[in-house]
Amino acid sequence: MRQRTIKKEVILKGVGLHTGAEVTMKFVPAPENHGYAFKRVDLEGEPIVEADASYVVNTQRGTNLEKRGVKIQTSEHVLAALTGLEIDNVLIELDAPEPPIMDGSAKFFVESLEEAGVVEQEAEREEYVVKDVITYKDEATGSEITVIPSETYQVTTMVDFGTKVLGTQNATLEKLSDFKSEIASARTFSFLHELEMLLENGLIKGGDLNNAIVYVDKEISSETMQKLEKAFDKKKLSVKPNGILDNLTLHQPNEAARHKLLDVVGDLALAGTRIKGKVIANKPGHYVNTQFAKKLAKIIKMEKRNRIPKYDLDQPPLMDVHKIMSMLPHRPPFLLVDRILELSDTHVVGMKNVTMNEPFFVGHFPGAPVMPGVLQVEAMAQTGGILVLSTVPDPENYLTFFMKMDNVKFKQKVLPGDTLIFHCSLISPIRRGICHMQAYAYANNKLVCEAELMAQISKVK
Repeated sequence: MRQRTIKKEVILKGVGLHTGAEVTMKFVPAPENHGYAFKRVDLEGEPIVEADASYVVNTQRGTNLEKRGVKIQTSEHVLAALTGLEIDNVLIELDAPEPPIMDGSAKFFVESLEEAGVVEQEAEREEYVVKDVITYKDEATGSEITVIPSETYQVTTMVDFGTKVLGTQNATLEKLSDFKSEIASARTFSFLHELEMLLENGLIKGGDLNNAIVYVDKEISSETMQKLEKAFDKKKLSVKPNGILDNLTLHQPNEAARHKLLDVVGDLALAGTRIKGKVIANKPGHYVNTQFAKKLAKIIKMEKRNRIPKYDLDQPPLMDVHKIMSMLPHRPPFLLVDRILELSDTHVVGMKNVTMNEPFFVGHFPGAPVMPGVLQVEAMAQTGGILVLSTVPDPENYLTFFMKMDNVKFKQKVLPGDTLIFHCSLISPIRRGICHMQAYAYANNKLVCEAELMAQISKVK
């Protein structure tokens, strides 16, 4: 599937739940591979904080991010709405530290994003396919999150609040397309004993009884009731027969469990990659959610680095060395690609047999020959050259030139007798003959080299 962003900018206004600050939030279209990020337009330089689990600094009453002193509070409802609508790339501009709480759900964010419209982009969506069971457990609370293999992204939450007014509840999201109708409108909630503590500590300044369900889990005194009436600017409060304060009506009997599911979806967006698997969350909370997101992000990064492509080298190649030389201007001994195994609009796979007869071994540690790292990068670039030259009708009339290389890392030595496999994929679409790609080289079922490469083709004059 292709990545998606929104068609136009859209604005929401409200107050932050915990800060009480007036806030204007703007959803802005973003380019491919951008992901989700928050921009603080009220601060000098308009700093950006990416929606990344590594920036989580606090999970008390919300998932709070901080990067170089720049804070974003209560990010989870916005991220849940973006994930639920399967939008991949959006910039969220804020003129305060916290998005507006609205009614305590993701409903208004979903409606605004739908108003903005969704547009498909050229780049393919990255998805992490769960192949093994992954678990994180908080021993102190007993909270646990597990993800298991599944054909789609599914989430099940099981919560036990241990109170008479709100006991055990479950909620399930079978598919993301149900997020809007089944989960988005589930509002945040609090117990009376938590509310008293939050008020005493100056929190939930932007809260009122239209954006939080309050479950009365203890006997409420007249003195406490007066404090609540003053805090929420209400002349008269009462407890309904179902144990809810004031006049809110539950959208569903298990609205609390559904909201916990909403939080899980938003918090797991911080892993940075779409998930193809079933998430089972027992007694979830922001701490365990974000710890699981951090664990998942590390696993995804590690697997991406160590993902060894498998190819049948006995099969006829897509391009042999003669076809390669009809496209590339390089010639032996500087032609460093022997075969092209795969080629699409967005990726290419090449191969090189490293033999003892390579001319660079004559002077490069003759007693202990090692393929120079710079030639490994050159070989990856030549493979990528096939990708960019395949976009023009007359590749023989073009030359390919390096523009830059970033994040170059060498993992293993490449020795005579090794077979190198190169995998290059576009980071962004090819424009004006410029190819920006992520390249990997593998040998002996190990990653030996990786780099971000940018090159441009230029017509021979």
